[in-house]
Amino acid sequence: MEVPRLGHNLTSPMSPCEGMIKNLSLDGIQLCEREGNTSQDSGIVEMEELPVPQNIKISNITCDSFKICWDMEPRVKERITHYFIDLNKKENKNSNKFKHKDVPTKLVAKAVPLPMTVRGHWFLSPRTEYTVAVQTASKQTDGDYAVSEWSEIIEFTTADYSTVHLTQLLEKAEVIAGRMLRFSVFYRNQNKEYFDQAREVHGNRMLPAVKDNSGSHGSPISGKLEGLYFSCNTEFNTGKPPQDSPYGRTRFEIQAETLFNPKTNLYFGDFYCMYTAYHYVILVLAPQGSPGDDFCKARLQALDVTNNHFLTCTLDEEAGDGALVFRHAQDVILEVIYTDPVDLALGTVAEISGHQLMSLSTVNAKKDPSCKTCNISVGR
Repeated sequence: MEVPRLGHNLTSPMSPCEGMIKNLSLDGIQLCEREGNTSQDSGIVEMEELPVPQNIKISNITCDSFKICWDMEPRVKERITHYFIDLNKKENKNSNKFKHKDVPTKLVAKAVPLPMTVRGHWFLSPRTEYTVAVQTASKQTDGDYAVSEWSEIIEFTTADYSTVHLTQLLEKAEVIAGRMLRFSVFYRNQNKEYFDQAREVHGNRMLPAVKDNSGSHGSPISGKLEGLYFSCNTEFNTGKPPQDSPYGRTRFEIQAETLFNPKTNLYFGDFYCMYTAYHYVILVLAPQGSPGDDFCKARLQALDVTNNHFLTCTLDEEAGDGALVFRHAQDVILEVIYTDPVDLALGTVAEISGHQLMSLSTVNAKKDPSCKTCNISVGR
């Protein structure tokens, strides 16, 4: 793991709103364990005159940054030379959770106008609960610090990936997608009981369910988007769907144009691997104007259905009769989420002849944080 370069982790406004701290001190950075609100740092002398930060506010939270501010007493502002910010994952407030013992949780910044932005992927991961506490400090002539007591402990949760981060993932996925192969059907494997319930309980329909937590930790669709998983990958030698599946030996097949056509919007959702050579791309198919479409428009990168690296729907120019041609990327495994219910009468249900390979399941699969192919430069 990289050791943080604190000079790149804290930014602060040159004015009360925006800007960048140019001079960050690395002096006095020590590991600390909080007991209540009292500093336990060796070499630091408590000084009652320094104010304890009050009324701390966290704002502008992203997947890898946040703004922090607190009330300051005007009469002692000139005495404060530095802020100490102690940042920890909520799972263990009083211990350093980083892998390297020499990586501090305490950030040291010169006192500047608030609010101040704390930024840096070494410290912050998306969708993660953190605690933060603050001290004011005054650097002494001997190099030590006089400090206030710790402030109250504030809790907050970082955000999902933004569309900017998803675009970075998209660009990485495009590099390895490979050439496009023709296909004609989407398919969905489950056990026999799933389809029996769809017929008997849900009016012969497969109903959308909330997406699990597989893939990138910061994915904005995990635990939020409702949909149905479909596959479209084909075997290279046959051009047909594989006969093996990790999800069950009963398969629903549906003609591609029923789910994917000019009235469907396509979105990029995620790119990940599970400690293997295989890479997965999650795409979302949403009928235009549907609730799923509205959800995706605000969170995901839209793709041109006729021209992208993963899944395309184009007119068959040779046929000249308005027929559609469908292609999928050869070198990634596509997981396609369709956001509306699907009637079983629109396709066929049959048992496949292959095996149920449970080891290939991606249900709640965790992304390999060390893979350089599918990770971006923010928290995993």
